[in-house]
Amino acid sequence: MPFREKLLRSTPGQVDLGLLLLRLWFGGVLAINHGLPKLGHMAGFAAGVAEMGLPAPTLMAYAAVAAELVGGLMLAAGLGTRLAAVPVTLTMLVAAFVRHAADPFMKKEFALAYGVVALVLLITGPGRYSVDARLAGDDD
Repeated sequence: MPFREKLLRSTPGQVDLGLLLLRLWFGGVLAINHGLPKLGHMAGFAAGVAEMGLPAPTLMAYAAVAAELVGGLMLAAGLGTRLAAVPVTLTMLVAAFVRHAADPFMKKEFALAYGVVALVLLITGPGRYSVDARLAGDDD
């Protein structure tokens, strides 16, 4: 394959490797840096959710932590990827447009970036290097 074509085209293996790297980084960071710390401070986090005016703030706080911690781990593993991406996407939309509603775009940008990554994984699925692919028999 000529050099120009190598620059312009991706092989299926390259796409799968890219999805693996994206899932590992995104899911791992989401779980470890966002979900896990909130788990240790649930009362304060639930109080913050209540200040946002969301209904059932304690339940919503636990749902957000589950989305970030459990959902992040599931995305990293590629296990139930599309299912896990839904609550992550919704949690990031709430973070961007409810928690940071009055903030400038720069404050919304991080949550939106996370939401877009989750949305991309919802659309593409996890790729071949995932638990989902292994369960489906697509890992050969």
